[in-house]
Amino acid sequence: MVPMDRLLQIVRRFEFLEARLSAGAAPAEIPSLSREYAELKPVVAEIAAYRTALEDLAEAEAMLADPEMRALAEDELPRLRARIPEMEQALRLALLPRDAADARPAILEIRPGTGGEEAALFAGDLLRMYQRYAEAQGWRFELLDLAPSELGGIREATARIEGEGAFARLKYESGVHRVQRVPETEAQGRIHTSAATVAVLPEAEEVDIDIPAADIRIDTMRSSGAGGQHVNTTDSAVRITHLPTGIVVTSSEKSQHRNREIAMQVLRARLYDLERQRLAEARSADRKAQVGSGDRSERIRTYNFPQGRMTDHRINLTLYALPQIMAGDLAEVIAALTAHDQAARLAEMEA
Repeated sequence: MVPMDRLLQIVRRFEFLEARLSAGAAPAEIPSLSREYAELKPVVAEIAAYRTALEDLAEAEAMLADPEMRALAEDELPRLRARIPEMEQALRLALLPRDAADARPAILEIRPGTGGEEAALFAGDLLRMYQRYAEAQGWRFELLDLAPSELGGIREATARIEGEGAFARLKYESGVHRVQRVPETEAQGRIHTSAATVAVLPEAEEVDIDIPAADIRIDTMRSSGAGGQHVNTTDSAVRITHLPTGIVVTSSEKSQHRNREIAMQVLRARLYDLERQRLAEARSADRKAQVGSGDRSERIRTYNFPQGRMTDHRINLTLYALPQIMAGDLAEVIAALTAHDQAARLAEMEA
């Protein structure tokens, strides 16, 4: 049972925000008030539905005392009583603390791991999988940096994904993705195992992360690519090294100015993510057990091509729908990961 006094406090806060915004809040206050208002609006809608359901139940129970209305009440009561636990669960989920980064665009980074050229090919497959998923959601997918491999895979790729719920849904994808299949380069038909690393970071704004000029070293260099026609003959590629952490970010588009923008954007995202991880570890000793931990070294998923299956090891989910998944149909696995994470956070909140 959700305490009613807590629900009333939330409703009063929402009404206060609504009144402040309607009355003309100070311009500096509007962004923060609007964000809080937007976060509370679906919660208040759940509260209103829950209170209405409780009132309907109380009315039906009162009707039992009226002989003329008793039969109608007895018909309605099972349905009304069954609704209450469902609505309480929906309300608990709505009351879960929001990850402040959930509404932000996502920075996606993919790199091949063990497995040589086959790992680079698999990294390319993952990039296309996420691009198709983003397009199916109606999100904007912008490739920021791409280093191709000799056989059509990728050595490294960075993309920015913008759209409603982009980071909230993709944040569970961080970790090591393992593939088992017969490589195109394998003459004997043997199954090989290789891997690629995926990192999904929330995009950081300049106000989130202050990077003093003294903390970075910027180097320009000649771009390199696959094939002579793609090699940039000017020193337009940019490498930024963050001296305190040792993080290195590169970008090799045609414009040096654009490369600086992209590299700083990715560097801010990485530093913002480091700070988020530090705060999360301080808050929860059980963080490693949660699917949203973002541990880049954790093997999270196996894609077995001979068997046509994908297994997510964090939640023991196996789906025999690998072609659809590689084509970008990630809805079922992301929904399962989200539900698992919500259940874990509910248990932690109510412990």
